[in-house]
Amino acid sequence: MTQYTFSLKALMLAAALALPTMAFAAEPAMMKDGMMVDHKGMTVYTFDKDAGGKSMCNGDCAKNWPPMMAPAGAKAEGKWTVIKRDDGTMQYAYDGKPLYTFMKDEKPGEMKGDGMKDVWHVVHEHK
Repeated sequence: MTQYTFSLKALMLAAALALPTMAFAAEPAMMKDGMMVDHKGMTVYTFDKDAGGKSMCNGDCAKNWPPMMAPAGAKAEGKWTVIKRDDGTMQYAYDGKPLYTFMKDEKPGEMKGDGMKDVWHVVHEHK
């Protein structure tokens, strides 16, 4: 019985270690109808004040514009990168720009934040 229990624990540990790789192999967002949306269909934005691959949206800003958080172990792939936020958490960036959603977008496809204060922009598909 002890041998069986140990084997089960080892198998579960191996599965847990492999899961992040399998679960996050898909891109964190996708293009739909010419704009980027997350996996819930919510519009994705960039912030003009971000510079050098660093997010300048923290505190209250991040409450209104939730960063697209990256899980531990997320890796850069293609135009996707992962940046470290001021609080030590990780955030997705695309083409060097950190990505966000907007708290006032209540349903998929809404773009209430586009052009907000002339510094927030929907990520559009480049043709």
